[in-house]
Amino acid sequence: MQITFDPAIISFDDLLHVFFTIHDPTTLNRQGGDVGTQYRSAIFYNSPEQKAVAERVIAELQAEGVWDDPIVTEVKPLEIFYPAEEYHRDYYRRNPNQGYCRAVIAPKVAKVRKLYLEKLKQPV
Repeated sequence: MQITFDPAIISFDDLLHVFFTIHDPTTLNRQGGDVGTQYRSAIFYNSPEQKAVAERVIAELQAEGVWDDPIVTEVKPLEIFYPAEEYHRDYYRRNPNQGYCRAVIAPKVAKVRKLYLEKLKQPV
């Protein structure tokens, strides 16, 4: 996923903390029951500043001992971005009652809403 954001509204640091809240960065090429390199934990940065922030956040989380296992999140430069196929875009919004969405995604969405409500875009 590629995120476009306004750093005057939300910082890259804040986005990374959300990222680390909603997945397990300690499992290589795996998220829950999903296995394969496409499920690896990775941050693709657009600038040296983003790289430095990502490395700092990872080091802080490691030092805090948030997880028992080491963080294996890759930090690499973004070289090319491939947009998802149309049927994958907004999948959760379009399929909220699908089993995977209810069992896996909905709890993550609820967790983000609970922890980061003040940072979420408010309806106009």
